[in-house]
Amino acid sequence: MKVYDKLFLDGEWVEPTGGGTLDVEDPSTGGLAGRVPLGTQPDMDRAVAAARQAFDKGPWSRMRPAERSQALGRLCDCLQARSSEIAETVTAEVGTPISLSTMVQANAPIMFLRYYAELAGTFAFDDVRAGMMGSTLVVREPVGVVGLIVPWNYPLYLTLSKLGPALAAGCTVIVKPSSDAPLNAFVLAEAVAEAGLPNGVFNLVPTTRDVGEHLVQHPLVDKISFTGSSEVGSRIMSLCADQIKRVTLELGGKSACIITEDASLDAAVPMAANAALMNSGQTCVAQTRLLVPRSRHDEIMDRLCAVVSAMKVGDPRDPTTNLGPLVSARQRSRVEEYMVLGQEEGATVALGGGRPDGLDSGYYVQPTIFDGVDNKMRIAQEEIFGPVLSVITYDTVDEAVSIANDSVYGLSGAVWCGDPAVGVDIARRVRTGTFHVNGLGMDPGSPFGGYKRSGLGRELGVEGLSSYLEVKSISLPGGYQPASA
Repeated sequence: MKVYDKLFLDGEWVEPTGGGTLDVEDPSTGGLAGRVPLGTQPDMDRAVAAARQAFDKGPWSRMRPAERSQALGRLCDCLQARSSEIAETVTAEVGTPISLSTMVQANAPIMFLRYYAELAGTFAFDDVRAGMMGSTLVVREPVGVVGLIVPWNYPLYLTLSKLGPALAAGCTVIVKPSSDAPLNAFVLAEAVAEAGLPNGVFNLVPTTRDVGEHLVQHPLVDKISFTGSSEVGSRIMSLCADQIKRVTLELGGKSACIITEDASLDAAVPMAANAALMNSGQTCVAQTRLLVPRSRHDEIMDRLCAVVSAMKVGDPRDPTTNLGPLVSARQRSRVEEYMVLGQEEGATVALGGGRPDGLDSGYYVQPTIFDGVDNKMRIAQEEIFGPVLSVITYDTVDEAVSIANDSVYGLSGAVWCGDPAVGVDIARRVRTGTFHVNGLGMDPGSPFGGYKRSGLGRELGVEGLSSYLEVKSISLPGGYQPASA
């Protein structure tokens, strides 16, 4: 069990001003996975002051990009040396199976950070443009102090997808982790100290929602980057609006996976099941609407039920486990309510629908497949955030695209088809920020984000770095060429 009693502020481990603590539950047992201090509003004020001082007076924002690149490279190395510890920590606090945790919760985020460490050394922060009125020096400067608010489902993954570009840009940050999964953030803070980042560049405050809102509204914070539900994102956006504060929002999803008539089911069905159920469905990009052609419905259902039935639900520390528990009793209750609702709406439970036998401790549910789903049903429209897949039948590709677009969300999606050119055409027609043709996966060099209620702005890629930069135009006198350009 990991126990921390200090906050990481201004480059040091310091006593919190309050005596509160936050118990972190192990969702596989309901027991205790760890404990961290609960930050107060004065603690948050200290964190913001440290980040403000580090940005305004410290070296980080004034460093040459190559120097920031080297510092981020050291942080990557420190985290890589702790990758096994990170995977085990996230498995303990989230319930992600250790095989997936090693790959996605530990190694993938380090890869994302390393991408930004390298980009910091090559990105053109300045350029001179010849124009009709003379030359202009276009300068890209760090936006300033940034609050990073991250959820529990992929905690380090989402933290580093924000931290990497923020630090590469020259910003300083305050991280507010989820109260369900804060332990990994303390491992990150230890790595930051080991890597020797300047004081105040990284500050960590686990705290309550009201203190989180204090961070959002703090006048010395220049930008907020949030990942979580659309409801909370809407609240954060409204709070930022009062100060015209920069904000990036990566929010919910209800993504569709389309299987066409000519698709290879050997490839499509297992990948579609994985895309819907990975991390027990607790994934914002989960493709939880499976759109299947009527002509192949029965064949796809038989294969789908066979694939999902073979998935092992159990102890996330067992390397043979495919699906672990849900993160909390609260989350399990929410998922079970949707399982009941789906049946009340007229859908048929083709598989699952309850709790697995022999797993009385922890917050487990069976992976569940609903058949006969109408896209107007709530189980097809609302983000469940659990291992629940809705199968929807279509007759034409045009109808499939229409169903995929009939959602308030637009975060991800996929098509499995025989002709990639047809797949790309479908991808262009679906209103979503990320789409896959005969595959899955996210590349750190490609932008990620959503349409509609799935968010605002983009993370990853050059676009992710740009979101932490302000752009300034400096008109130059004739014949002058700045040395930095």
